[in-house]
Amino acid sequence: MSDPAAPTVPAAPPPPVTLVTGPEELLRDRAVAALVAQARSADADAEIRHLQGPGLAAGVLTGHTSPSLFGEFTLIVLHDPQDAGDDVVAEVKDYLTAPVEGVALVLVHPGGVKGKALLDAARTAHAQVVECKAIKWESDKVRFVTSEFAHGHRKISADGAAALVDAVGSDLRELASSCAQLIADTTGLVERGVVERYHAGRVEVTGFKVADATVEGRPDEALRLLRHALATGVDPVPVNAAIAAGLRTVARVAGASRNARPDDVARDLGIAPFQVRKARGQLAGWTPEGMSRAIAAVAVADEQIKGGGADPVYALEKAIVLIGRARAAG
Repeated sequence: MSDPAAPTVPAAPPPPVTLVTGPEELLRDRAVAALVAQARSADADAEIRHLQGPGLAAGVLTGHTSPSLFGEFTLIVLHDPQDAGDDVVAEVKDYLTAPVEGVALVLVHPGGVKGKALLDAARTAHAQVVECKAIKWESDKVRFVTSEFAHGHRKISADGAAALVDAVGSDLRELASSCAQLIADTTGLVERGVVERYHAGRVEVTGFKVADATVEGRPDEALRLLRHALATGVDPVPVNAAIAAGLRTVARVAGASRNARPDDVARDLGIAPFQVRKARGQLAGWTPEGMSRAIAAVAVADEQIKGGGADPVYALEKAIVLIGRARAAG
């Protein structure tokens, strides 16, 4: 039991300068939200001010950093400072050399080389840096889903997380929203079957089941799934991309030692262990020559689907048939 006479230790406010940088918008938004929560935890009356770099007039930032008449803490969030005018950038750099007490400045930068001098100045000023790196690899997205469930005090299986990524796609914000919905609407361990039932066919109509059937040498099944997907409004471009990704994964795994552990191969290739096991199961029937012809067929279909041909659907169907022949012929 805590001692009622013990003094209350106030929460620490955000540091004088924080740099939130990286291409992943959702992670940037979450970092800013966490700093806002930290400021309000330290001072319930904290002033939160959002400024936009594009079009910001010189002197506005300095005006906002002036001490408050009532002494409340001030958090200033400057979005897209790389697009601010030279005079504003100079003003920010000057501020970094002498931050104002009772004020926290947050620079929110999307990453890239534009505005690098300002980022370097922030780092030189010993700013707290929050990296919001792009989540590109399939394995990273699966880990993101697992982490979302862990934060919600729930568990999702590896194949359940993979199914959710397949169903929702690569947009991190939509993926996070889908995780929140599943956490709210289900109980117990969330496995692949739960995800597929919950999304009521979205997994079915994505390109991934078409890709699996194609890579595994089931062209008739792949064509049936394709027609179902197209009938529900799926565009041929992501379907062809899924087939290409499936072929590339199998080709990459084929180049690794058959005796290597899936975890080791996954780490070397930047994919998840279950993807290695899946690709190894799809390797049967493939030769290097057959894989080469299959990848060439996908490349031709990609060009025709994106405007080089008269009929994108026909181009995709033809690619599936050619891939099936390439695998069968070896």
